[in-house]
Parts: sequence; C-alpha cells; structure tokens
Amino acid sequence: MDLRKTLDSYPQVFVVCDRTVEAFARLLGDYPTLTFYASESTKTPETAVEICRWLLEHGADRDALVIAVGGGVTTDLVGFAASIYKRGIRYANVPTTLLAMVDAGLGGKTGVNLDDYKNMLGSFRQPEFTWLLPDVLRSLPRREFLSGAAEMLKTFIIDNREDGYARTVKLLSDFAATGVSPVDTSAGLEELSALISAASAVKQDIVSRDPLERGERRVLNLGHTWAHAIEWWQHQAAGAPARPYTHGEAVAIGIIAAARKAEELGIAEALPAPSPASSAPSPSAPRRLSEKLAADFAACGLPTELPCSEDELAAAIARDKKAEASKGSGSKTVNYVLPVRIGKVVISAVSLPS
Repeated sequence: MDLRKTLDSYPQVFVVCDRTVEAFARLLGDYPTLTFYASESTKTPETAVEICRWLLEHGADRDALVIAVGGGVTTDLVGFAASIYKRGIRYANVPTTLLAMVDAGLGGKTGVNLDDYKNMLGSFRQPEFTWLLPDVLRSLPRREFLSGAAEMLKTFIIDNREDGYARTVKLLSDFAATGVSPVDTSAGLEELSALISAASAVKQDIVSRDPLERGERRVLNLGHTWAHAIEWWQHQAAGAPARPYTHGEAVAIGIIAAARKAEELGIAEALPAPSPASSAPSPSAPRRLSEKLAADFAACGLPTELPCSEDELAAAIARDKKAEASKGSGSKTVNYVLPVRIGKVVISAVSLPS
C-alpha cells in the first residue's frame, strides 16, 4: 500500500496522535495534527468532544479523513470521535503498538471509558484502512510489546491459524530467555510480521462474518471479562498494585481464569496424552489446559494469577458490557468466552450469584 498516494485521494486529511509518537506521525505528511497524551485516564467522552471541537475549528467537513496514530487507546478514542462528529466521518488507523496492530486497530470497535468502566460508550464504525508497519515496534518498551503479544496469543487460542500459538510462544519465550527482542533481528522481525499478518487475518475474518458482535465476534472477548474487572479493581481497591497491570497483562490473567472456568464447567478438553514413542513426561508437565497456558504465558514473561479474589471482581463483572439480565429472574448472566482447546473456544452463559 502506498500510504502517501492513498492519503492524496482524500479532500481533507487530519491527524490525531499520541504525543509519544508525534515525530512518526509528522512523517505522514504536512497535515493539521492534534496531539494528546494517550492513557486510560484520557480515554474519556470529554477527550472525544475535544477532538470533535478541534475538527470543527479546523473546518473538517463530512468528506474529511481523520487518521489515528498511536496505540489502542488512540485508535479507540479517535475512531469514536470520528463516528460522532457530524454523524460520522471517515477515519483510518496507523497503529504504533503491537496490541493495536493485532487487535484494537482492527475491526471497527470504537469507544471511551465511562468513569472507571472500560469502553462503556462506543460505536461500530469500520476504518477506511489500517496501515501495519511492524518496523515502528523497534521503539516500543518491552512491557508494552508483551501487552500486545498477549492479545496475539489470545487470537491464536481462538483460531490457531498457521500454528500461530506455538510460534508466538517460542518467539516470546526466546525473547524472555535471551533479552533480544524479535524486532532487533531480521529473522525475528520477519517471523513477527508473519504472525501479525496471521493474527490480523483471523480477526478480520471473524469481523467480516459478524461486524456488529451479534454472535461469533464475541469470541474475541476471550479473557476480557476478567481483564476489564481487574482494570476496574486496580483503580478502586486500596490494596491494588502501585504499578497497575497493562491491558494485555490483564487479558493474559483473564485467559488463564477463563481456562480454569472452562475446566470447572467441564468444557475444556484434556491435554493429549504423550505418544508411546516419546520419553516419559515430567511429573511437573502440564496435564490440564489451564496449566499449559499458565506455563506458556509465564515463559513468555506474562502474569498468570488473579491479583485478588473472584469475589472482589464480582461487582465489575456484573457491570461488564457482556452481562445480561435473565428474563423473569432478576439475576444476571455473563457470556463468558471459554477455551475448549488451543484453537477452539465457546461462548457460555453463566449465571452470576445473586
């Protein structure tokens, strides 16, 4: 894709970017540019209104294109602002984090937080395009890289296309063991680029079949029921960690919790037994899906355990977007996404305690 030629085809182009990647955003061209500090605390309706006001002041009309340059907070926020400005103008994503490349920058979900509840206001509006440039990840801090990698692992647990799960675990565990980032070697960057393409293809295929999340698309929420609850908890609880979990870290923990829930409900399959020709398995070898996922995630450098009890997260889970009132009972159910095995998940409605 020739980005410069593509942008020249639009009558008006505006750029909204995370201030940390402003220098990169300026390389796109000499367009009116608004910068802001992207964080969960700025992912608010007020910031979306500020973006709309800036577009209005700069004469953006309904044929304009606004480009979001940054991570998942930026793409969610700018996409939401574009969806409400003059009842909707076109936008595009230039993601600069791994999380945005494999998840947030794809699929047309936009949104902002309401108080401390994640993405409680939002809309579905597909971007004109999402431009993936893995080379930009060279400047991404290790923790942010792993946060995005958790979403990539999530995608391959849903659909293990091209054996992406095992390949991602190997790439990340090698990174954890050697300290050499995949983006720092030509072979590593080539493998990472292939995995990004495979993961983004999985998501795009699911979205194409269910653009408004009426059914199948819900599988992309694997791990997110617990993740959003953790993110709420760490902004509310007195005993919350001084260094809050990133979104991807919370998702990693949520995936392990989902696997344990699947085992509790008898949904998860047992791990295949070792072949007779193989050597005897170690006594510590994983025997359940949750154990394998936890071991793999730990080897990749990701957290695996809930930072508090399930009871402490219950209030946030009950307020999750996926919680629904049960007809006639007054209780609520949550549509949990639960892994059956690597490459297959199911959606299961589970009643919440009254």
